[in-house]
Amino acid sequence: MNNVRPRMTNLFEQLGLDSSETAIAQFIDSHQLDADISIVDASYWTDGQRQFLAEKIKSDGEWAIVVDQLNESLHEDSVK
Repeated sequence: MNNVRPRMTNLFEQLGLDSSETAIAQFIDSHQLDADISIVDASYWTDGQRQFLAEKIKSDGEWAIVVDQLNESLHEDSVK
């Protein structure tokens, strides 16, 4: 059983990325997506990361909320 509480830092850990607050902010700032690009279609994910994100979105569970928060953050520039 996975007892990891879904949070942005945990999401970055699951994706194999630096999960420090500074690293998360830098990642979001430097990986902004156009409005018409889905988070799972971003070119910078590995196949494993893309699959993880897609599974969490489809699960519609607690992880889906965190993935959605990341999605919104990655699209901030496209809605300005």
